[in-house]
Amino acid sequence: MQVTASNKPASDDHILKLLRSDKTFERGFRLLISTYKERLYWHIRRMVMVHEDADDVLQNTFIKVYRGVLQFEGKSKLYTWLYRIATNESITFLQSRARRGSNSIDSNDEIWASRLKADSWFDGDALQQQLRDAIAQLPEKQRVVFNLRYYEEMPYEEMSTILETSVGALKASFHHAAKKIEHFFREADHL
Repeated sequence: MQVTASNKPASDDHILKLLRSDKTFERGFRLLISTYKERLYWHIRRMVMVHEDADDVLQNTFIKVYRGVLQFEGKSKLYTWLYRIATNESITFLQSRARRGSNSIDSNDEIWASRLKADSWFDGDALQQQLRDAIAQLPEKQRVVFNLRYYEEMPYEEMSTILETSVGALKASFHHAAKKIEHFFREADHL
């Protein structure tokens, strides 16, 4: 997280104050990027799996944020708003790729797993790789919910705001995802 001159993390209030003034908008936007870039990158990366794709989606996310930040009303946390945009951009990317018929995660799990293993940015051990392979095989909604809950430790209420769905539906999606991942690991143990 970016720190300010007083060595404290940049607060959302401080970032938003800078963004609300024409004189400090660019500085505020750079501060927003430096504060949230890494967290958003890893959120996106867990969804799209490949470094280059995650970079593209992150760039699109920040373009959307740049164009819409002055309309941000503050009804949710800035973090929540940014994650909603990043999540939607990731889903749009995955759907676009599926429509083009090129390496959809849901239809070509083996291709995605091999791309991830060959990715120089991925340095996970065998168990991490197995978990990534299992997550790659989940349906899109379950994959998103699992990633937000498992990696981000995001509360269901916050996920509900980001994904615009009920807490109950999110809990069910996470439960089904966890069961599928558990099944994946049991099957892998028998090979």
